[in-house]
Amino acid sequence: MKTTLLSILLFVTFHVCPQTIPVPNSYFNQPLPVDTPVIFAPNIISDELGNRDMAISPKGDELFYTIQYGRGLISVIMHSKKTNGQWSKPQVASFSGVYNDLEPAFSFDGTKLFFVSNRTLNNDGKPKDYDVWFVTLQKGEWTNPQNVGAPVNSEKDEFYPSISKNGDIYFTRAIEGQEEDILLCKFSNGKYEEAQALPDQINSAADEFNAFIDPDEQFIIFSVFGKKNDSGGGDLYISKKNEKGQWMQATNLNIPVNSKYLDYCPYITHDKKYFFFTSNRHSIQIPFERKQNMLSLQTLLHSPLNGYDNIYWMRASIILK
Repeated sequence: MKTTLLSILLFVTFHVCPQTIPVPNSYFNQPLPVDTPVIFAPNIISDELGNRDMAISPKGDELFYTIQYGRGLISVIMHSKKTNGQWSKPQVASFSGVYNDLEPAFSFDGTKLFFVSNRTLNNDGKPKDYDVWFVTLQKGEWTNPQNVGAPVNSEKDEFYPSISKNGDIYFTRAIEGQEEDILLCKFSNGKYEEAQALPDQINSAADEFNAFIDPDEQFIIFSVFGKKNDSGGGDLYISKKNEKGQWMQATNLNIPVNSKYLDYCPYITHDKKYFFFTSNRHSIQIPFERKQNMLSLQTLLHSPLNGYDNIYWMRASIILK
């Protein structure tokens, strides 16, 4: 059945704005999610722009995410802080807004925020390839951006850092003969060891990317593109360790987590209550059932479900059980 403007509005009403009572002092007073994904903070975080990748501080009082436009043409990290139970209106993060920045991730103790950037290394104003950087929390402010350096960074692009409790860093990098795989640099004696690809239970001939690592390194959630029998444009998978500490074969999180669209950028809060991810799912079908006018087009294009990325959330227990 072709989508009309009315059906789009109904979808927004029941899926973007759940018919439940707002919870004071929660994330932007949002109703708490249940067992199926719903858009996170519609028209506050998830709006008509492309909004993706979530990071919330271990204390639960700071939140970072990325606004991205034009398939990465513009990419800026946004920041909101909770004070006296109220979240501030998201603003461009203090360390972002000049180069393309994305994919924030907290260290386990919350004193560092890792992110990806194409900013210059030598202040010549020329963007570099995408590397992993970090800023440090000093007197309540995030300052002093530093490049993580080799062996995490290389001449290739690195994306989506995720940090374990002991400082190990998991990230995405292009691999010789393939597109992207998930790599690990262990942190030992104050420095990173050489990068190693995760085993075949996780990496495959398809593209694996954007992995969230459990701080205790007992499970990993990541995106895969190009596998047979997936749901569509890229699916989320999970792998857990067995009693011997070995990664087991990754399994598809399936519908309703995955969709026929791209589903990626997984994240679980420090308390393991909530699971966030990014999706560009929408309800638009072309051709429209009836001719659109300027008002109906503006209504559609200025809604969260206009085909750009949105951040979704749900209870984490559903996927961790």
